[in-house]
Amino acid sequence: MGSEISYKNLLVFLYLVLFASFFLKSTEASSQAALQVPAAADTTRRSVLKLNDNSGIPWESKQKSPLFLNNPSNLKSSVVYDPVKNEYIIYEKIGNFDYRTPVFMNPEEFRKFEYTKAMRDYWQSRISGKETGFRSNLIPQIEIGGAAFDKIFGSNTINIIPQGSAELIFGINISRTENPTLSEKLRTIPTFDFKEKIQMNVTGTIGDKMKLGVNYNTDAMFEFENRTKLQYAGKEDEILKKVEAGDVTLPLTGTLITGSYSLFGLKTEMQFGKLTVTTVLSQQKGQSSVVEVKGGAQLTNFEVHADEYEANRHFFLSQYFRDIYDEALKNLPVISSGINIERIEVWVTNKSSRFEEASNRNIVAFMDLAENGKHIFNKVPAFKQTPGAMLYPENSTNMLYEQLTTSYGIVRNVDQVTNAFDPLYPGFQIGRDFEKIENARKLNEREFDFNKQLGYISLNTALNTDEVLAVAYEYTLGGKLYKVGEFSTDGVSAPQALILKLIKGTTLSPKLPTWNLMMKNIYSLGSGKLDKKDFELNVLYLDDKTGNAINYIPEGKLADKILLQVMGLDNLNSQLDRQSDGFFDFIDRATIIVDRGKVVFPVLEPFGSHLKKMIADPGLANKYIFQELYDSTQTVARQMAEKNKFILKGQYSSESGSEIRLNATNIPQGGVKVTAGGVPLTENTDYTVDYNMGTVRIINSALIESQTPIQVSLESNQFFGFQTKTLVGTHLDYRVSNNFDIGGTILHLTERPYTQKVNFGEEPISNTIWGLNTSYKTESQFLTKVIDKIPLLDTKTPSTFSFFGEVANLIPGHSKAISNAGNSYIDDFEASEIPLDLKSFNAWSISSVPQGQDQLFPEARFNNNLVSGFNRAKLAWYVIDPLFLRNGSSTPNYIKQNPDLQSSHFVREIFENEIFPYRESP
Repeated sequence: MGSEISYKNLLVFLYLVLFASFFLKSTEASSQAALQVPAAADTTRRSVLKLNDNSGIPWESKQKSPLFLNNPSNLKSSVVYDPVKNEYIIYEKIGNFDYRTPVFMNPEEFRKFEYTKAMRDYWQSRISGKETGFRSNLIPQIEIGGAAFDKIFGSNTINIIPQGSAELIFGINISRTENPTLSEKLRTIPTFDFKEKIQMNVTGTIGDKMKLGVNYNTDAMFEFENRTKLQYAGKEDEILKKVEAGDVTLPLTGTLITGSYSLFGLKTEMQFGKLTVTTVLSQQKGQSSVVEVKGGAQLTNFEVHADEYEANRHFFLSQYFRDIYDEALKNLPVISSGINIERIEVWVTNKSSRFEEASNRNIVAFMDLAENGKHIFNKVPAFKQTPGAMLYPENSTNMLYEQLTTSYGIVRNVDQVTNAFDPLYPGFQIGRDFEKIENARKLNEREFDFNKQLGYISLNTALNTDEVLAVAYEYTLGGKLYKVGEFSTDGVSAPQALILKLIKGTTLSPKLPTWNLMMKNIYSLGSGKLDKKDFELNVLYLDDKTGNAINYIPEGKLADKILLQVMGLDNLNSQLDRQSDGFFDFIDRATIIVDRGKVVFPVLEPFGSHLKKMIADPGLANKYIFQELYDSTQTVARQMAEKNKFILKGQYSSESGSEIRLNATNIPQGGVKVTAGGVPLTENTDYTVDYNMGTVRIINSALIESQTPIQVSLESNQFFGFQTKTLVGTHLDYRVSNNFDIGGTILHLTERPYTQKVNFGEEPISNTIWGLNTSYKTESQFLTKVIDKIPLLDTKTPSTFSFFGEVANLIPGHSKAISNAGNSYIDDFEASEIPLDLKSFNAWSISSVPQGQDQLFPEARFNNNLVSGFNRAKLAWYVIDPLFLRNGSSTPNYIKQNPDLQSSHFVREIFENEIFPYRESP
């Protein structure tokens, strides 16, 4: 149990004190005012505010509070000089009527009045900041003397304008935990809570050439939201044109070397006649990517490894449907299963607090329900296969359902289920052969999908390990209707439990039949609805000899067959004839689920038993197959990197129209370049960019209608990054004329890893790229004349000839941080040994009865009551506060004076070196 005093409580207390003092002060002031009222005054009406009008005499006028209103607009003041009397007359009029008596002043009085008024207006303008010539800056404008400063920066003025706010929040947190394992002092922990919020924006100028801009916010989620820039701009006739420090960019006009827009460092720009030299030394904060659109559709590449199948989402409804799966898809595009699922109800563990009578029921699900003799797992003779029954799944296929509705009718009461089957233990036990769920939730039709011909369901959301999945369904086969389980509409009213078929239990083990019901041949491509147009898929194998991904097995009888054909994904041509054409067979609900973006193999274990059968050489097959992917959990299979070498790689398209999604947000301004057929496009003429949302919209309709391939290159800010990337380079631009330009670029990008141990495939790069580019553009009268010779054409606009060319060369390398050889780690086995210190008593807990040891621990069968713990030793551990064991100032006197009590083995401190004097503790 703990208690906490936060800084919010302190602030509330301070507010109450201030309010009380204000109330007392107001009461005191009112009392004093009441004492000053004359006895003859009418006390029934009392003026709350004391309003005083101006006397009209300027030198008696005082500064008016901003709480009072200004004079009305029709009240005009004027000053008139009387040369006869040598005096000044001040009028205040409303129209032609005098509002006040005119005031007469001699020249000396009037000069004093004007001086006082001018001084008051001056300081008032400095305070309010409204005067154009005077701004109330926190840092005043500074003038620096000297010709050298003026020559370097263009003038002698330094002006810094800070804006923003700073907030400090502090308080005290006092937490107390009543934990008997802690000493009395450690149970109460006071901490000082201090928080700061700073939002600052600083702009400034140093002379006419240097500008400063800083934007800083402590609440910014990402580093790139805080920006700093210092810029020096030279004059037109100076060699040093520009120097930038902080957040800089390196925009380049080429398409092969695109530059960068997310840099932090130093950038210089110098001009030598017609030659401009731009140099940058910086850290790169962004990441580059490319998006391609072809024929109005956006192309997306995908790469999925064999161990990335969708676990706990796709399940067969029975072992029978699993047995016929390969055979049913053998003659695609025809599915020859003969079955059709007519009706289905799906129930799962209810993880929410919602309860609806129509969709929540108590259920009891059995693994062997409707299974034939080959697949019955339990050892109870009464639940064996029904004599003469068909092999098809049905409630009457074995005797389990009949026994449940007759001899074990008590299972309708969910609280008595465990007791009903206790006599059958260990041959029939909860968590393995059956599961009971109170208030299970029935999924609606939008939460799952099912294949009517192949007998499997697909859930929208993967189940957790401890969640239960159970079903009831009806199907037709050969014109006959079969039923498995009970529907909620079968007349079994709540709170009686429904009897269902168990698909997934709380025990996830490859040794149980339910493990085979989970499909391991369906892979998600990370897309929504797929389109057959532009869809490509290849199955690749990572060959150790070449180090490349190849689409065939390099040995044996399969050396001349592509893996796509070996896996049954390429048996048809584009006309669906039985002839391989080297392309993926795009068949909805068979090899692909179009509306969910998933690839389905037409075999159960494509990289396991199926591949072994196709290789037909046991010795050679063991070298290539990945059978552990299907015989072990997904976590265990992923540890076998030497066998996880199969990859699904390809691309899919999605209709984009004129809008292209860049799959990135917070793109820096200018960080997007678009080309159509290799020709650079112009922003705001051919396309527009939403840099915040990460979208490009093509506004040139001719590009969309022509179906020209469009490529978008972009650089987006990194939200998180551990590698430091350094970019150094120079760009030369020689402008021969306004129409002819020659350029050259060399850039070097180096990555420094967070640690010297890097994973395979994440090696830090050290690449150099250089290139040349040129462009030429001119008006051509010759082209205009040629076009005019075409009949029915008469051009009014001059023709333009333009040329753009570039060449680039990339020199790849790796960072020296991973040695000269470039070492990376597949696994360094640092986590292969996990030390467990038995002396950490805080991690101790009462152990459970060992599972599967029925001979030594027969009480393990009583898993629903306290009997299972009757043989457990009566253990207890606790920490006695040291103040009771040592002779300190806090030790009670009756303990200090009783050495027998202090030396008792039941309470005294016993250190490890007392029992093991020669042992060294780690």
